[in-house]
Amino acid sequence: MTVKDISEALNLKVCSGHNGLDNEVTGGYTSDLLSDVMGNAPAGAVWITLQTHINTIAVASLKDLAAIILVKGLEPDANTADKSNEENIPILSTELQAFEISGRLYNLINKK
Repeated sequence: MTVKDISEALNLKVCSGHNGLDNEVTGGYTSDLLSDVMGNAPAGAVWITLQTHINTIAVASLKDLAAIILVKGLEPDANTADKSNEENIPILSTELQAFEISGRLYNLINKK
């Protein structure tokens, strides 16, 4: 499953990083603590967070994450979006809370 597949299935807005929409997704990780994501998020995961600053791209790149989903209608600032484009790490946005989008992503990835 790709980031594009998830974006379409979950009706997510693609804010930046369009060249990374073909990134393969292997799971998800929900956290707002950068140190937690650095220590625990698996490569290929989609990171669900409310953090919008540029450091999220550094963490996502370090961990080889497939994409970032911002919750509650949040969107990245211009610098973060530019870095997302450079790193080919899509930033997606949803109006949903972290709890709800996490459940929907889980169900989508684990469809049988």
